[in-house]
Amino acid sequence: MIPCVVLVGPTAVGKSALALTLARRVSGEIVSADSTQVYRGMDIGTAKPDAATRAAIPHHLLDLIEPTDAYSAARFRSDAIAAIDAIRARGRMPIVVGGTMLYVKALREGLSALPAADAALRASLEARAASIGWPAMHAGLARVDPATATRLAPTDAQRIQRALEVHALTGQPLSALQGAREAQRGIGTAVVVALLTADRARLHAAIARRFDAMLAAGLVDEVRELRRRLPLRADMPSMRSVGYRQVFDYLEGRIDRASLRERGVAATRQLARRQLTWLRAMEAESIDGFAADAAERVTARVERARNEAAAYTAPD
Repeated sequence: MIPCVVLVGPTAVGKSALALTLARRVSGEIVSADSTQVYRGMDIGTAKPDAATRAAIPHHLLDLIEPTDAYSAARFRSDAIAAIDAIRARGRMPIVVGGTMLYVKALREGLSALPAADAALRASLEARAASIGWPAMHAGLARVDPATATRLAPTDAQRIQRALEVHALTGQPLSALQGAREAQRGIGTAVVVALLTADRARLHAAIARRFDAMLAAGLVDEVRELRRRLPLRADMPSMRSVGYRQVFDYLEGRIDRASLRERGVAATRQLARRQLTWLRAMEAESIDGFAADAAERVTARVERARNEAAAYTAPD
């Protein structure tokens, strides 16, 4: 079986550039594990590859839905496995790359046996939240599922709603059900590489350059056009993502341009810290993403895995 490469790391560490180099060297195709790149029209703030790059190297799981729609880890897992199977069937190497660690975890380990979303119940929860506020909903969650409430912020509407929904549908706390994984097919032979760095100052500088480049490229105009075209709200998952949340506030007049830049950079740093927390618990081979030989080291590891797989399947 052709190995599947899983390339993860904090934002701005260089995952996308390295994935492109690797894809050219090993005849690969890229599968995005980014929860924001699934949205059509959200290109600048998600660092989506441009048309020329996508023409040169096939990319999968981009531009799947409108920013008014929702996407889940379960759907990602299904879509990603289908893409990986198709890439392997073409004799090419799948390269999963992205920083949405929940998606990567779902792909590698499967999903908890949780009930499907219930539209009527969600509408009821949203109506109650509109009346009493999400902090009060969080307090209610703490009474029935203190373990989940402890790890959620009182303003994390999406996750509070899901935890309350699960409890209402099953009578059990989400925290108790998340340990029960369904028996699911995996992705087969995989090489998991984490691009990390001990140089936080360099990472922070890269984050600032990246956000400044997005602003210069027209991120504000991109969000303005999305708002003109679609009935977007600040509480939608697409608009809660880093960068878009701050631009939304700017366009609503809640912050000025200087605050937009300051808060965008700060939010991106916070995202990187959360990603690094996930990575510390993940089984992966670590490579310094800023090292001059990072691409060579990852390529050598992947080629070794491919040779081992070929030797294992070769006839006597």
